[in-house]
Amino acid sequence: MGLLDVLLGRTKPVPPDLDRLFALPSAAVTLEAAASLTPTGTGAVCFASVEGAAFDDVRREVRALLNADAERGAAGVEAVRDEYGYSWLVSRRRPQELADLVGDLHTVNSALEGGGFGPQLLCSVVGFRGGEDGERRLGLVYLYKRGTFYPFAPLPGGADRRDNALELRVRAVLAEDLRIEPDLGRWFPLWGAPGL
Repeated sequence: MGLLDVLLGRTKPVPPDLDRLFALPSAAVTLEAAASLTPTGTGAVCFASVEGAAFDDVRREVRALLNADAERGAAGVEAVRDEYGYSWLVSRRRPQELADLVGDLHTVNSALEGGGFGPQLLCSVVGFRGGEDGERRLGLVYLYKRGTFYPFAPLPGGADRRDNALELRVRAVLAEDLRIEPDLGRWFPLWGAPGL
């Protein structure tokens, strides 16, 4: 970064570090002990939709690779488009297979990045459920372009409301396990995200 960048307030973007996803299994242990939330077995990668043969080839390659695991007992991966026009590749596994789920998400992100589609990657989400009544939902969201995580806790009932108290509690609980996004303005709601 040069002097002109400093004077104009420009900063270098944080390079994505996909290996941070591998911290999720240990964070899940902390989350279960502190908040009684356990993995659902569902995770997803969100990206801005792109048209073209090259992107279709990468998407097919990723789906074929991950669906090969379906023959070994995993549920495989599916493509979903949300109401906002974003694409999701969703992986479903047994709840106790969080490490494998994280591997799936890493594979999807790496393949898209390696195919030249890194700028289209937005986030990855891993779902959790639990609490005293079993109805609490939480997504740990990895922001690809920031290299950070944040909790997103939609309230049950379909209304677009979130449990801010739970999100702040999870932030405090996981501060030692994950690199948490410090700017709360970047804790975007992911209404209707697969797995939540």
